[in-house]
Amino acid sequence: MARRWSAVVLATLPRMLLLVLVFLVSSGSSAMDIAVEDDERVLHIGGIFPINGTSGWQGGQACQPAAMLALADVNKNPDLLRGYRLNLVWNDSLCDPGLGAAVMYDLLYNAPKKLMLLGGCSIVSTTIGEAARMWNLIVVSFGSSSPALSDRKRFPTFFRTHPSATVHNPTRVELMKKFGWSRVAILQQTEEVFISTSEDLEQKCKDEGIEILTRQNFLSDPSEAVKNLKRQDARIVVGLFYVNQARRVLCEIYKNELYGKNHIWFFIGWYENGWHERNLESHNCTKEQMRKAAAGHLTTEAMMWNQDDVMTASGITAKQFKRRLDMDLINRGYDILGDEYPEGYQEAPLAYDAIWSMAVALNVTMEKLSEKNQSIHSFTYSNKEIADEIYNAMNATSFMGVSGRVAFGQDGSRIAWTKIEQLIDNTYEVIGYYDGQTKNLSWRGKEQWVGGKPPQDRTIIRSELKMVSMGLFISMCCISGLGILTSLILLCFTCCYKHRRMLRMSHPTCNNITLVGAMMCFISVWLLGLDGRYVRKDHFPYVCTARAWVLSVGFSLAYGSMFSKIWRVHRLTTKAKTESKAAVHVNPWKIYVIVSALVVVDIIVLSVWQGIDPMYRKLETFPFLKPADTDDDVRILPQLEHCDSNHNTIWLGVLYSFKGLLLIFGLFLSYETRSIKLDKINDSRLVGMSIYNVFVLCVITAPVTLLVSSQQNASFAFSSLAIIFCCFLSMALIFVPKIMDVVQNPNERVDSAEHSVPTREDEERYHKLMAENEDMQKAISEKEEKIKELRKKIADKRWCGDQLCSSDSSTRLRAGGCCRHMIRQDSTSSIIDPTLVDCIRANAYREAMEDGAAFIDVNWVASRITRSEDWVAGNWRRGYDFVADGQEKDGAGDSTSGAGGVPDGCGGGAREDESVNSVTRCH
Repeated sequence: MARRWSAVVLATLPRMLLLVLVFLVSSGSSAMDIAVEDDERVLHIGGIFPINGTSGWQGGQACQPAAMLALADVNKNPDLLRGYRLNLVWNDSLCDPGLGAAVMYDLLYNAPKKLMLLGGCSIVSTTIGEAARMWNLIVVSFGSSSPALSDRKRFPTFFRTHPSATVHNPTRVELMKKFGWSRVAILQQTEEVFISTSEDLEQKCKDEGIEILTRQNFLSDPSEAVKNLKRQDARIVVGLFYVNQARRVLCEIYKNELYGKNHIWFFIGWYENGWHERNLESHNCTKEQMRKAAAGHLTTEAMMWNQDDVMTASGITAKQFKRRLDMDLINRGYDILGDEYPEGYQEAPLAYDAIWSMAVALNVTMEKLSEKNQSIHSFTYSNKEIADEIYNAMNATSFMGVSGRVAFGQDGSRIAWTKIEQLIDNTYEVIGYYDGQTKNLSWRGKEQWVGGKPPQDRTIIRSELKMVSMGLFISMCCISGLGILTSLILLCFTCCYKHRRMLRMSHPTCNNITLVGAMMCFISVWLLGLDGRYVRKDHFPYVCTARAWVLSVGFSLAYGSMFSKIWRVHRLTTKAKTESKAAVHVNPWKIYVIVSALVVVDIIVLSVWQGIDPMYRKLETFPFLKPADTDDDVRILPQLEHCDSNHNTIWLGVLYSFKGLLLIFGLFLSYETRSIKLDKINDSRLVGMSIYNVFVLCVITAPVTLLVSSQQNASFAFSSLAIIFCCFLSMALIFVPKIMDVVQNPNERVDSAEHSVPTREDEERYHKLMAENEDMQKAISEKEEKIKELRKKIADKRWCGDQLCSSDSSTRLRAGGCCRHMIRQDSTSSIIDPTLVDCIRANAYREAMEDGAAFIDVNWVASRITRSEDWVAGNWRRGYDFVADGQEKDGAGDSTSGAGGVPDGCGGGAREDESVNSVTRCH
């Protein structure tokens, strides 16, 4: 909390001091009218120089000696201030606004009276320039470049021989236009002079269509700001900061590698020569590193030295002034011969001309006042009339100085040319001049660039379409073209041999529809491979639409015809037993209706899709790639074209759902009819296999193509191979057997042309036969049920002739005449009447009962029946009628035992009381 409060106090200290001064001034006029020294022939001006200090601009180190030289030249000039001598009372402000305000207070409230004030750095000039009007004092600055000082409402009595910092901005913008830089960044120190300069630069850039990428600010540590520039890929950077911060920035530039052929920096031009190699003790960079980072940077600087070797108003040339200044600085201990210049050396001519402009203005004022019988000595801090005369004289001042033509605009700023320099081989070389009034750029063409050409304002992004491999596209097109040719050949084959039974019974019209659909699917392979290599981007949506229509309709035709075949087989067979004759009846036109319905659904969905949500070209971008064949700052942006629409997922879902259900239903019908073979549709099993093939490939291809959609070659290859394989396999399954039939049976007799295809009469006759077959099957079923019922009754109750044969023990079974009529007298027949077996079974039970057994041995009865049946079967086949007591006799009906050759006990007169052993078996 204590630190925060201290920071607030320090930040508000300049304003607090200003308020104190205002209070002291307003408290009474006695404090203002301080008596001047006894020598009234001396005119005093106050000077506030930034000489020492650790922050800001210490340009007073060179400007104060230059001002003293100017003061001496003014006092030696007999044409200026006749009878008067100009004196400079000065002090050091350390370029601190609070201390500067205190120095100003000391100058004003201590004798002698000051007619004008001479200011230094911008932040101090802002304080004294805003307060000077309260003392009716004119302030002239030699080192203030802040654009804010041009505000006449805030600084009505302020003038400066240093051009405003905004004078550099038109030059910077002109250079950006010259080298084609349309994207720049700004790095600024948080001082008012630099903030207002960057705001003016940003506005001028926007007026010229130049983009300001970013504005980074820093107070004392620029490291994070420089890192942000690197993150945002800043290439052209304008730096606005004092020289001590410029060293920190340059060190960070080296650390972040924001130098070299890909970057250019604009620095302020009033830094002294060799600034980047001095005072590096507090930085972590060596001289070599600083030189490497500073190489090639540009500076814009107002013309502070007269470039022409002409005599100035002071009677000397700029070169003579420079020699005198250098000697004075050497006497002060500066190693000028060793290129050791004090800070502010570049601005020294401005300080010299500032003194001369003040002397010229006072001289003009004295002449004006003499015309009014007034004297300059009548000036007081409350005398606005004399202050206005001095202001008017300053406003009209114009002379040739050592810094060039000295004149002031309406805002009190210096009107000057701008010099453009570049650091080449660690030396600043002048490469051009710019006249802001005429907007004329004089270019010398001496610039040098790392890499031989100006850097680019950004990484050049070259968009590159990811296209299907040429070899892959050509190979797929050739295969699909072969498929189209094969389909045409098969169409001709069907038309030529449609009268043959095998082709006629396979429904050739459906086969032709399948071939047409396959050809459309083959054509879709070509459309899937078309991309930006062959189609302009404005035509690409038409390709997208063609892909959807051709592939969807082709699938409906090819698969729909096979589906209709398998559906017809299912209707004619599987449901024939459960539906009426009318329901089973399927006319050929219904097949065409099914195919047409599928195509109509496609047309409706696709038409609505294209009508309310048309397709467009969508670009999918991928990470940048660096080209291997160039060192330029170029990055490749891979892009892939896709067909898309606002609700593409919904439309694809509708189509996939419809066709998916159709595939599943077709798979079900194929499975239901897998074991059925009809003459009417003799290739039903092959059609079913084709449907299996289509189902499997579609189920695999649809999701896989969605997953690999970002890989153009894989997506195209997978989709194309799936379509080609599906079509070729389906055509092979359906047509190869027919071709083999024609080859193996070239001489097969063919039917007449009118019977080459099934007629309506054939269909009706077929259905009539099917109905009769069903009726006969029902009649046979009824007879079988009746036979079963009769057999059941015979098993319960047996009739032997005119007597009932019963198994009841109380009834004596009589077999007389029981078996005779059951025996067929056909010696060639091997069929035994089942009723005879029943009779034998009854006789076996009778014999057991007559034996008086308490129970009947079932095994014994079974053995008796088995032996009897075996004997009958064996002898009947040999042509014998009956055998009694195991003896055989030839001839039908010529037996010695019983009437008619019937064995005893079965023929006539068998006795009831014969023993079991003597019972004659009935066969």
